[in-house]
Amino acid sequence: MQVSFTGWGSGLMGVMIFSGSLPATRVAVTQLDPLFLTSLRALIAAVLACALLVIFRQKRPHRGDCLALIIVALGVVVGFPLLTALALEHITAARSTVFIGLLPLATALFGVLRGGERPRRAFWVFSILGSAAVVCFAWLQGGAGTWRGDGLMLLAITLCGLGYAEGAQLSRRLGGWQVISWALLLSAPLMLAATVVFWPGTLQGLSAPVWLSLGYVSLFSMLIGFVFWYRGLALGGTAGVGQLQLLQPFMGMGLAALLLGEAVAPVMVGAMIFLVACVAGAKRFG
Repeated sequence: MQVSFTGWGSGLMGVMIFSGSLPATRVAVTQLDPLFLTSLRALIAAVLACALLVIFRQKRPHRGDCLALIIVALGVVVGFPLLTALALEHITAARSTVFIGLLPLATALFGVLRGGERPRRAFWVFSILGSAAVVCFAWLQGGAGTWRGDGLMLLAITLCGLGYAEGAQLSRRLGGWQVISWALLLSAPLMLAATVVFWPGTLQGLSAPVWLSLGYVSLFSMLIGFVFWYRGLALGGTAGVGQLQLLQPFMGMGLAALLLGEAVAPVMVGAMIFLVACVAGAKRFG
């Protein structure tokens, strides 16, 4: 029971950190190319991850873990950051939360397929209800979309759910921060090459919010958030703890309203209460 409680607490901390990712990305792509932003944020995080691995003298993963680490890197280091950055050139940060509402369900499905978890039927009821509530609410509040932006977000969610589930399995053997650190290090050569190729003519003239957003997505979204998130998934269960992501869109909408001036309706409070009930039900039957 204590392990499960610790896992849910750690997962909630990860969700709180991730909730700032899309608003920060939305700010950053106003002045930075999405490809450059994706590669640079991963490269900065990889340098820090390498330092952590060296300082704490972590042993290299077994050869059999390499494929899983590649999947993690493809899903959460490259795929999700790149695809969301490209999508946010076409849709608002608020609308992107329509698709974040599907992430808990995607994570749970991949947790079953890749991790062999078997939640009870009642879990799926709460999961589907919560996802549907987020999608319906965000769809009404998020404004018009585009085929390109919406399609990129759907693909991003699929890859992210796979990366979350795969990372959760590895975290049980390697540890949460070790998994994301090795995944970042594995992708570093590609990210370095991409950073050089897409380096802009000058970085002068970037506004302070863009620099702060770059710092946030590099340190918190790319590394620190995963320390808590993968630990939570490993301790509390991928399918169950993954439902905490139902709360992420509303945290993100709050930040979008606060930082970007995007409108958020009062009905958001009622929807949040409903989602908390769904998360509690998912925790009970996960």
